[in-house]
Formats: sequence, structure tokens, C-alpha cells
Amino acid sequence: MLKILQKSGLWWLPISLIIILLDQWTKIIATESLEIYEAVVVNNYLNWTLMHNEGMAFSFLADQSGWQRWGISIVAVVIVIWLLIWLKNSDIKARFLNLGLTFVIGGAIGNIYDRLSLGYVIDFIEAHYDQYFWPAFNIADTAISIGAFFLILDLIWGGKEDKL
Repeated sequence: MLKILQKSGLWWLPISLIIILLDQWTKIIATESLEIYEAVVVNNYLNWTLMHNEGMAFSFLADQSGWQRWGISIVAVVIVIWLLIWLKNSDIKARFLNLGLTFVIGGAIGNIYDRLSLGYVIDFIEAHYDQYFWPAFNIADTAISIGAFFLILDLIWGGKEDKL
């Protein structure tokens, strides 16, 4: 097992654990210190607003009867397993790829945990400009976005990271 870790992208997996722990910790803080749907203004562009998202991104499917909790969770678990296999098969030196995969895995597991244990995902970061609001999100969502960015970098410069 140690040889697999020394040669594969699985060596990077502790990053996923850090993301999961940070995500859950911030969600606990948000739940304990914020009232549901009551905005706490941070500045002109950011609020802390506790929200419960029963759907997917942008609350897609949130108005369904409840099947989405299990349907979304099953699809997300299958995707995480696929990403873990991809990570295991990647070279330890593929920095952009491995960072992208571990960030997406950590973020996905953070949201899967919420969905399975609570029936919804806790969101609390609300960005806006004047009266235009971006849908609320959390650390897990942020990690997934950062992971996607690293995966795009891998598509562009994959295998050439050492030259950057």
C-alpha cells in the first residue's frame, strides 16, 4: 500500500481531509452563530446568511418531494469513487491534476455528508453587488470550484507543471 501512495496521486489525499474538516467546522460555526435566512452584513459585497439547500447547485431540484436527497447523494458518491480511482491512477508529480481531484473530492464529500446526515446542504456565504445576489455557497462549493480551476490548468499545462 505504501508503494502505491509513493507513486500515485493518492499521496495528495490529505488535502481532501483538510477541506472536509474545514468545511464541516465552518458549517458548525455558521449554524451555531447565525439565524436561518437572516443576513449579517460583512461588507458591501459579502453577507453571512445561513441557508439550507435541499437541491443541487443554484438550488436546482430543491422544490422536489425529497427523492433528490438520495438521488443526488448516490450520483455524488459514484462521482467521488470515480475521482478516487482517477487519483490512484495519476502520477504523484501531476500537481494540477492531483490538486484538482483532491479539492473536488474534499468538497463533494463535505456536501455529501450534509445531504445524508441533514437532508440538505448548509450554505452561508452570500456574495452580492447592489441588489444582485450570487446563490449562497460554502467552503465545499469553493473547494469544488478551485478544484475545477486546477483541472482546467491540467488540461492546458498537464505534464508541464515543472516548467511554469
